[in-house]
Amino acid sequence: MTVHPSLQTYVDAWTHSVEAIAELVQPLGEGEWNRRTPCPGWSVRDIISHVIGMECEMLGDPRPIHTLPRDLYHVKSEISRYMEMQVDVRRHHTAPEMTSELEYTVIRRNRQLRNETRQPDAMVRAPLGTEQTLETAMRDRAFDIWVHEQDLRTALNKPGNLDSPGALVARDALLAALPKVVAKDAGAPPSSAVVLDVHGPVEFLRTIRVDAEGRGTIDGAPSLGPAVTLAMDWETYFRLACGRVRLASVVDRVKIDGDYDLAEAILREFAVTR
Repeated sequence: MTVHPSLQTYVDAWTHSVEAIAELVQPLGEGEWNRRTPCPGWSVRDIISHVIGMECEMLGDPRPIHTLPRDLYHVKSEISRYMEMQVDVRRHHTAPEMTSELEYTVIRRNRQLRNETRQPDAMVRAPLGTEQTLETAMRDRAFDIWVHEQDLRTALNKPGNLDSPGALVARDALLAALPKVVAKDAGAPPSSAVVLDVHGPVEFLRTIRVDAEGRGTIDGAPSLGPAVTLAMDWETYFRLACGRVRLASVVDRVKIDGDYDLAEAILREFAVTR
């Protein structure tokens, strides 16, 4: 393997999840491709189209020339329009077309990863005509693929891989967003702390601290007097953080101790994926 060691974690996570996705959709009948998923506005077919499209972009393929319909209610921003292009262009593809394109794209990506010699800080293509480091791109693909694997599992009623390598990448990505959620978006007061206690297949306890200037940080040390403690299971946590469920539908799975108004403000801002 020629890939840089710091990228190997993301390669392994991506490989594990994309192989699981291919296995999930291979036996599906035509009608099952239209099942709704927890990803707003997207069916099983749409998620596979997104996976194919984003991996093709990592390969350097040109984006399709396509005009989006104006009545897509879930397309509300420039980034969502960007993502939707690869999805909408495949909306009428058949099941065999979808599985064969997915298989071919994964073969090409595996070949690219086997031959990857660039450094983690090499600049590569990113959405909306921007650039990002190779490490950021690979981390984001590993995260995205695992979340969409879970979307498919929910839609197809085939739970699994809640503690896979991709789950750990997702954990770290979601936790990295929490200081902004707590300190800026929810407006936690200066010199306060919020504790997040997550149990289940992936377990962790983190403290988000807001300093005197209102800046947020996160660490694994407990807080003696937190303003709020939020406790929930891992599946509830990532589904809330990825915008797959609303708080009202899982409120019985979230335990709140402390300042309830602050807790509600945090949970209102909990979804951090685009």
